[in-house]
Amino acid sequence: MAEAHPVGFRWVMKAKERGARIINVDPRFSRTSEIADHHVHIRAGSDIAFLGGLIRYVIETESYFRDYVLHYTNASTIINEDFKDTEDLAGVFSGFDPETGMYDRSSWMYEGGEMASAAGVREHSSQAFEETTGAGMHGGHIHRDDTLEHPRCVFQILRRHFGRYTPEMVQEICGISAEDFSAVAQALVANSGRERTTAFCYAVGWTQHTAGVQMIRTASILQLLLGNIGRPGGGIMALRGHASIQGSTDIPSLYDLLPGYLHMPRAAEGEVDLETYIDTGGAERGWWSNFDKYIVSLLKAWFGDAATAENGYGFEALPRISGNHSHFATTMRMLDGGVEGFFVMGQNPAVGSQHAGLQRRALAKLKWLVVRDLAQVETATFWRDSPEVQSGELRPQDIQTEVFLMPAASHVEKAGCFTNTQRLVQFRDKALEPPGDARSELWFMHHLAKRVKAHYAGSERKRDWPIVNLRWDYPELGDLREPDVEAVLKEINGYEVATGRPVSGFAELAADGSTACGCWIYAGIFADGVNQARRRDPGDLRAPGGHVSLEWAWAWPANRRVLYNRASADPQGRPWSERKKYVWWDEEEARWTGYDVPDFPVDKRPDYRATDEAEGMDAINGDDPFIMMADGRGWLYSPSGLLDGPLPTHYEPIESPVRNLLYPDLGADPAGIRWRRPENPLHATGDPRYPLVATTFRLTEHHTAGGMSRTLPWLGELQPEMFAEIDPVLARARGIEDGGWMTIVTDRAEIEARALVTERMRPLKVDGRPVHQVALPWHWGYAGGYPGDSTNDLGALSGDPNVSIQESKAFTCDVRAGRRTRPSTERLKGVTSNTHVAPNEDDRGAEEPKEPAP
Repeated sequence: MAEAHPVGFRWVMKAKERGARIINVDPRFSRTSEIADHHVHIRAGSDIAFLGGLIRYVIETESYFRDYVLHYTNASTIINEDFKDTEDLAGVFSGFDPETGMYDRSSWMYEGGEMASAAGVREHSSQAFEETTGAGMHGGHIHRDDTLEHPRCVFQILRRHFGRYTPEMVQEICGISAEDFSAVAQALVANSGRERTTAFCYAVGWTQHTAGVQMIRTASILQLLLGNIGRPGGGIMALRGHASIQGSTDIPSLYDLLPGYLHMPRAAEGEVDLETYIDTGGAERGWWSNFDKYIVSLLKAWFGDAATAENGYGFEALPRISGNHSHFATTMRMLDGGVEGFFVMGQNPAVGSQHAGLQRRALAKLKWLVVRDLAQVETATFWRDSPEVQSGELRPQDIQTEVFLMPAASHVEKAGCFTNTQRLVQFRDKALEPPGDARSELWFMHHLAKRVKAHYAGSERKRDWPIVNLRWDYPELGDLREPDVEAVLKEINGYEVATGRPVSGFAELAADGSTACGCWIYAGIFADGVNQARRRDPGDLRAPGGHVSLEWAWAWPANRRVLYNRASADPQGRPWSERKKYVWWDEEEARWTGYDVPDFPVDKRPDYRATDEAEGMDAINGDDPFIMMADGRGWLYSPSGLLDGPLPTHYEPIESPVRNLLYPDLGADPAGIRWRRPENPLHATGDPRYPLVATTFRLTEHHTAGGMSRTLPWLGELQPEMFAEIDPVLARARGIEDGGWMTIVTDRAEIEARALVTERMRPLKVDGRPVHQVALPWHWGYAGGYPGDSTNDLGALSGDPNVSIQESKAFTCDVRAGRRTRPSTERLKGVTSNTHVAPNEDDRGAEEPKEPAP
């Protein structure tokens, strides 16, 4: 965090000054480790085993926050008798199909009803789109055992599931000593409960794995057991790598989401009309019962007067997704000639994406490519200077891709909002005019849309209806005709259609077409016609609750700073302790109050009890704080929403030098995505050619793949060339000298780097033998003022089954002394696949049939 998120780390340092204890768990000793109270070396990719061991410790020592767990989680909920755990089935859950590598999740449900989350049908699925009828939470009676003794209650299932994650097993899998494990476990317990809370901060060290989503789920389970969710100083913070990555998921650049985390219509689920879509995405219980209000208001914002009740507000004109359209699946289709054109805006896949050699080969199959960036990045020049051109595999005269390089405005050359890691939206004005032809993304998309609309004007073809009727009337400012960004923000906020009055929050949105809103979770950001994101009043930091700073900018939803903050009070509505007082029930005023905006119906009493027939928010009890979940509870066990299991399970990375000690016949996640193609070779578990674990990291001095930093001499001078960190034992064994050249090798590529032989890396004892790790920064590419080989040439394409993210934090490799002797990706020269993937085919069509799990 100190290295890659130094601005956010300022607050960690302030907490440390006030006595907070900082623990850093990382394969390498980093800048964060330097100031941490305790650093724990871990084998990359083994985090679930470590966190699972902590869960076992908390349960077996009875250190969990019992009142919180019993009342605020689904620990007491009884699960379907058909459910079988990984401990019963040698590493897979009930419902696994070894032929498809996918699960039928019906046996994971609660007993007594179809008690799964409404989120189960909005899940960010990267696999084939199976039918999810009945997966939503649409009724039934939840069976519970408040003694937590029933063998099928979640608590007992959890206890059995993690029963073998002992300190000894954690040591064998992760390489973490019993002393380190004990120190972390005791620190977590000592700093959790009524009087204290603990926070987890993570970034792509957890996400970039085939089990990335489940790693984060494991931390969520641990935090729920300790009572650290929905309370001040608790929670899990996902550190985002750019200033507005959070904003780009809220109003998404993701292929399967609409703004505000509404799911994209899916062809496989027969979502042909608005009513079916709402039935699929909504819920009878909990906050998602408002789903219809949010989608109708979104459609009114997009199509204006053309969106009527008679035509389903234009819903039928929306495209349907038919499979995995994520970046890697699209790359594979591109490689097979199934994609003609590609927009690259603020990205650099030629060196910045996993298996960069395959990315470049795919780019060479396009007809046209638009690159918008601050400088001429490798993606714009791959056709003339890539390693594949250097090796003769690609010839510029044969590449038909026409590249359009569009100069982009930098962040100081445009106005707009940043949504940061804590959902805080801050508006910023333009400081400078962009030079020459450089323009903002807003300008580019606005004027491109105007040209497209002009081209289709007057068309009466049904397929052209959404373009013809798209409401696109943003005011233009200045000589450059820059769209008024605050007008866009007003549309995102939402308004009354009849009067144009901005809504004050999402509670005012309606499903009858009387309101329009570009993103329901941002409703209120322009309340009263005032740009709330411009506010900069920190408040009285010395006053009780002053540190919440509700007048500084605006946070979604509803300017709320801590989500699920009803959990900061006990079931009766009283603060768990005076020290951790945050939101509470005021009996005299008959309403919830506190230092933050309550994340709960403000007038719902703590002793309110829903009837069995209640629907919507009326079905949520007064002591059920997790209102986005249909049962109002935090989920220790997830009956739906995830594609690879209701509980996290330790699986090895797809490429690992060691066997799976918990499930020796299994290895990696059987539901993980593997593109099995000759151009994407994968290393077998324990392949003796590749005995080392490679992991990647960032440097403060550079930014992502270097497109914004390697062009600047003052940053290039600070970190001028590619290097690799290795431990002294490995260096001696391979004859590698500190500061000398070394080569890192996989089946995809070989790259050269300067060797940094350092005690910051150390061998770990795993499964009874030493395992060495190689740490690689990934900021370099073959072009620019400070060129270097790209770490991303080394990895293979693989994916987490839930979100398709690559496993770049743990793969296998080997190293040798000296420089490489040929272009980095020449080892795959001439390797092609006969498999053709149609443009809209699911990624699994590109795979060979999966072998059964054993």
